Amino acid sequence: MATSVKLDDDLKHRIQHLADLRHRSAHWIMKEAIRDYVIREESRESFKQDALASWKVYQETGEHLTGEEVRGWLKDWGTENNKEIPPCHE
Repeated sequence: MATSVKLDDDLKHRIQHLADLRHRSAHWIMKEAIRDYVIREESRESFKQDALASWKVYQETGEHLTGEEVRGWLKDWGTENNKEIPPCHE
């Protein structure tokens, strides 16, 4: 799909400079930048939606973990002493 984007001269020159340094085309630099932006924003939106869903569940059930419980669990996360996440409680 062909798409056109109007860029100011300064940004065009900066992109071309990066392209020259990387031995890539300006087109490749722009595609990579857009791809990275979309991935980052999709991840940010997913995190936001997960947080909103968690908040809704908390409001409906009152179940939660305290910060201390989470910190205690995370302290050993990824180590030989890795434990299951503690169960939520009211």
